[in-house]
Amino acid sequence: MIKLRNRNVGPAPTPPFEGPGPDGAERATFAAGCFWGVEAAFRQIHGVLQTAVGYTGGHVLDPSYGQVCRHRTGHAEAVEVWFDPAQVSYAELLEAFWRIHNPTTRNRQGLDVGSQYRSAIFYHDAGQQKAAIASRDTEQQSRRRQIVTQITPASAFYRAEEHHQRYLEKHGHPGCAATIG
Repeated sequence: MIKLRNRNVGPAPTPPFEGPGPDGAERATFAAGCFWGVEAAFRQIHGVLQTAVGYTGGHVLDPSYGQVCRHRTGHAEAVEVWFDPAQVSYAELLEAFWRIHNPTTRNRQGLDVGSQYRSAIFYHDAGQQKAAIASRDTEQQSRRRQIVTQITPASAFYRAEEHHQRYLEKHGHPGCAATIG
């Protein structure tokens, strides 16, 4: 029997990303557990223009949902958020991020367990990095347990399969574990 090496293994490419977002929009990328609920939560925010669920932060090129779930790609389930900074600030998106999940549990959100469910902020520039760190430090003051959220440079974002996009809306569910309150 001949075993073929997976030719997709290697470091994920770094920005630039494919395609521009909506005119005048900025991009933010967050991982906070199951991407279905995270996407639904961010879509509720006034000023969010477009979202997509996908995979980022790993080492396999163009991974599938099945590959990510087998814990061999290093990717997190994430949401790419395009927003109008005149309507909602990155700081406000960070506030929502902290509210929609538990940032003190490593590789777990509710019943979902695995590194793909980790808490992470993938920053796109130095301003986002600075804001994410300051936001985390402020949030830590109100928490007893240590925040384990990764704050890391954004790398390639691989859009998930179409049936995962706006999944909860397509299936008549208003949300899942993540909610903005």
